[in-house]
Order: sequence, then C-alpha cells, then structure tokens
Amino acid sequence: MTKLDDALELGAKDPKAQPLYYDLFLNSLFFIPVIDEGDDAKKENGKEDDEGVLPLLIESDGDKYLMLFDTIKRLTDWADEKTKYVALPGHAVTEMSLPKLYWALNYGTEQQKFFEPNEINWLKDIVRQAKEDEDQQDKTEDEQKQEQKEAK
Repeated sequence: MTKLDDALELGAKDPKAQPLYYDLFLNSLFFIPVIDEGDDAKKENGKEDDEGVLPLLIESDGDKYLMLFDTIKRLTDWADEKTKYVALPGHAVTEMSLPKLYWALNYGTEQQKFFEPNEINWLKDIVRQAKEDEDQQDKTEDEQKQEQKEAK
C-alpha cells in the first residue's frame, strides 16, 4: 500500500482526515497512460518529442475517464509493460482536467477511487486559490524587499 492508499482508507473511516488525502493527492506524482499520436510524424521528421501525446480516455456509460495510477507497477498491471505514459503531479492533472471528465485512480486495485466532475472542480478551486495565495505572498515579499532597498 502507498501513502495515498493509507490516506484514502483513513479518510473513509474518519471524514475529518479527508483533507489529508486531498492534500496528498495534489502533491503526489501520477502515471497517466497516453496515446502517442505523433509516432508517424516523429518518424517522418526524425525527432523524438512529447508533442502529439494525448491521455488515454476510457468511456463507460457515456462518461469519459482519465486513468491515473500512483505507481508504474499499477499502471502496467492494468495495461502492459509497453504502455506509454506521462508522469504529472496531482495539482497539474487537476489544472489541466477538462470539464465533464471523470478520473479513475488506481483502477482495478482494492484502493481504486473515482472522482466526479464536481469533486474535480472543487480541487481546481483549491489549486487556483493556492496559486493566488502564493502570488500574493511573492508580491508582498517583493514589495518588502523594495522597501528595504529604498530605506538603505
């Protein structure tokens, strides 16, 4: 079990512990299977890059799911060893997630979790607020440094 698994289990037992899970989620690294649509173009151009890489979306009952795994082993257990993937932190996945997209975390394991669009939007708000707070903190620090320079 991973730290994320432990936090998910703890949050299921004690709702007061759920913020720990979401904080850990936003700051964890995830492996996302991708479809590399740029293979032919790369061969033609003779170069390798990440352009043309799209996340693999799975459709179920009319909903599209982004597949997320917190370990490469879980990804390859679900898919196979040849599956291409990208690794992104949870906050980046959250920022880039499209409206009406669902997430399936660690699908096929005992610790799987599904995220619905409302929950993802809530996480987006948390990430946006954290960025605004960080920007404000940076601005305040810059102003203080400028005042100290002028005082000298």
